Amino acid sequence: MYTLGIDIGSTTSKCVILEDGERIAAKSLVAAGTGTKGPMEAFHGVLSKAGLARADISAVTATGYGRATFGEADGELSELSCHGKGVHFAEPDCRTIIDIGGQDAKVIRLSDNGVLSDFVMNDKCAAGTGRFLDVMANILQLGIEELEIYAARAKSPVRISSTCTVFAESEVISQLSQNVNIDDLVAGICDSVAARTAALARRAGIKDKVCMSGGVAQNGGVRLALAKELGAEVFCVADAQYMGALGAAIAGYERKRKESAFAV
Repeated sequence: MYTLGIDIGSTTSKCVILEDGERIAAKSLVAAGTGTKGPMEAFHGVLSKAGLARADISAVTATGYGRATFGEADGELSELSCHGKGVHFAEPDCRTIIDIGGQDAKVIRLSDNGVLSDFVMNDKCAAGTGRFLDVMANILQLGIEELEIYAARAKSPVRISSTCTVFAESEVISQLSQNVNIDDLVAGICDSVAARTAALARRAGIKDKVCMSGGVAQNGGVRLALAKELGAEVFCVADAQYMGALGAAIAGYERKRKESAFAV
């Protein structure tokens, strides 16, 4: 049985096809989210990679901001539940999930059997999210993947005091005009994201093992700063950006199995 999960976020669309609830058959990512052609491009892309047609897919489950707008889906589920399922599949011993996406950040706590037991989300402010890092990287004329490299070389990270992205942007520009060391500035930006996320994590309650999912999980600068803030090791889940889509595919598989059991 093949099930497909699609995670339609604010900035990216991710798809995963799962075979028999156990093996990832294919995955795809398009850097365009809800309200664009990105979701359909990701959908057709993952089918092509798997060598499958829509008729071969037993269930299509959508999650993320745009989950209610995807016409090919026959089910939908919140991103909180999907990230929980996806991370538990990838890292069964994970108990705290920190997911920093394009427009929000959330901390999810899992029970020992992988069931969502609590969560906290930010207030829909771009500060402390992937969007914040994109804005800062653009000001510094750096690729988002370069931030980790610069942060690692910092000797004295600069404190970014503004909690609003717009004001923080002005603050960073001011620091640049004063010829502040760019390594220290990048480290300060990563520390700023980590501090806001750590505050969320403390509200949810931190329980080992702590894992990051979402695109920002791949930024080692933020991950290391977050570990320092929390006083706990923070692991990056493999295929971190696909955890929501993976969880959606798992949910579809569970739904079809339940339907089959009732049919019998």
